[in-house]
Amino acid sequence: MSKFSLWCDFIENSFLDNEFLELITQGFINGATSNPAIFKNAILNSPIYKAKIANLKGKKAKEIYEILATEDIAKAADKLALNFYTKNDGFISLEIDPRLWDNASLSTGEAKRLYNTIGKANVMMKIPATQASYEAMYELMKSGISVNATLIFSYDQAKRCFEALNEGLKAFRENNFALKGNKRTPKAVISVFVSRFDRLLNSRVKDKNSLGILTASLAYDFIHSQNEPNIRTLFASTGVKGDDLPKDFYIKELLFEDSVNTAPLDALHAFKGQELKFKKALSFNELHQKLLEQDISQDELEKACKFLLDDGLKQFCTAFEEILQAL
Repeated sequence: MSKFSLWCDFIENSFLDNEFLELITQGFINGATSNPAIFKNAILNSPIYKAKIANLKGKKAKEIYEILATEDIAKAADKLALNFYTKNDGFISLEIDPRLWDNASLSTGEAKRLYNTIGKANVMMKIPATQASYEAMYELMKSGISVNATLIFSYDQAKRCFEALNEGLKAFRENNFALKGNKRTPKAVISVFVSRFDRLLNSRVKDKNSLGILTASLAYDFIHSQNEPNIRTLFASTGVKGDDLPKDFYIKELLFEDSVNTAPLDALHAFKGQELKFKKALSFNELHQKLLEQDISQDELEKACKFLLDDGLKQFCTAFEEILQAL
C-alpha cells in the first residue's frame, strides 16, 4: 500500500501541548523536525522559555540550550509515541551542534550523547550531509540510532547518504542477529532541500519553480529504487517565500509514494483537508531530459549545490551561535 507522510517543521514548547497535539490526534501529521533556526526563533522569542532560562542561571550557554532543546524534543517524542509504537512514523528530529560538520568523531559522540540524554526511541539525530558526516551516519545506524541526514542538494549527496546509512543498517542487522537481540531496527530519512534551489536559480531557468522539484525528484528516484523501506526520501525546505505560489505548492508537487514531506505551519494549514493525490514520479531519463530543457549546465548545478550546502551550514551555525550568545 502506498504511503505518504507529512511532518511538521516547527517546534516550540507551548505549541507542542496545543496545535501540535491536535494535528497528531486528527491524523494529519505523523512526525516532526527541528533545526537550529527553529530553536533560535522559539527560545529567543517565546516567553515560555524566559523562566526556564532564569532557573538555569550559572550553567554554560550550550548546556542551557541542550536542556531546553532536549526537553522540547522529549515532549514531542511523547506526543508522537502512539504513532511510533503502531509503526506510523512518530519521529522527531534533533540536530547536533552544526559547528561539528567537519568532524566525524565529535559528531558521532555528540549525537549519541544527546540521544541517550533524551532516552526516547523515536528520536532521529539530524546530521548534515558533509564529507565527514557520512562516517557519523554509518556509526549511528550501526548503533541502532535513527538518523535524519540533512542539507542535501545534489544527487551525489543523496547517493552517498544512502550508501552510508544502508551500510550502517546492514551492520546493525548483522550484529543484532548475532547477539540474538530484539532491538528496534533504526530508520533514516534523507532530507532533500527543495525551495532554496528555486530561490537561487529561478532567474536562470526556463520554467520558474521547477528546478528544486526536478533535483529533488532525481534523489527520490535513486533512494526509492533501492527498495530499502527503512531509508526514505524526505522533502525539506518546502516553504514558499512570496505570494507567487500557493503555500502548499511543494507538498502537492512532491507527493510521491513512500516519501516524507516536512513543511512549515503555513504550508500545512494550506494543505489541510485536501485529498491525497499521489504524483507519478518521472523516471531517471525523463528527469534528465527535463533538466536539459531548463538550459542550465551541469557545472552551474554543481556550483549551486555547493553554494547552497555551504550557505545552509553557515545559516545553521550562525543561528546556533546567536542562541548561545543570547543565553
